[in-house]
Amino acid sequence: MKQRKSKITRKTNETDISVEINLDKAEKPKISTTIGFLDHMLELFAMHSGISLKIKASGDTHIDDHHLAEDAGIVIGKALKEALGDKKGIVRYGHFLLPMDEALAYVALDLSGRFFLSYEAEIKFQKTGFNYDLIQEFFYALACSAGITLHIRMIKGRNNHHIAESIFKGFGRALGQATAYSKNKCVPSTKGVL
Repeated sequence: MKQRKSKITRKTNETDISVEINLDKAEKPKISTTIGFLDHMLELFAMHSGISLKIKASGDTHIDDHHLAEDAGIVIGKALKEALGDKKGIVRYGHFLLPMDEALAYVALDLSGRFFLSYEAEIKFQKTGFNYDLIQEFFYALACSAGITLHIRMIKGRNNHHIAESIFKGFGRALGQATAYSKNKCVPSTKGVL
């Protein structure tokens, strides 16, 4: 069976991003975005999804991290969409309830080809470090580019880092379920296409 993989590069005046994904090969992620926290979250996502993910990214982080985080979501989404191809034989749906110490997040998704994001996570503002508002921007861009219906809900949590980890790990687990092959070898839709 042909491996589901893709390589997407996107260069703008604000960012330069290259992403390689292989949905059928689990290996240690190779992530370098110049934003340490984002690297950590993407490594968690890749490890828990069971996919191979390589990202090399740079951008105008001297302004702030927004363009790079959002554009990383765009490119990862495009790579996922391309790697999935016609989606023949996949499970299509995935969901996961993920505890991370005191934090608990629920992620559910449908690889429907239709974009929708419901994001309910209250993360406290902090003056220094990563801007946690960018998590929503990242997932909005990824879901839109990949054509994913994505629901993310923080059920509880106190520590920003733990909340973020539970979201990214939960997304990885749900995506791993959805991209897996099912017993049914056709496109998982009565329409015949996704």
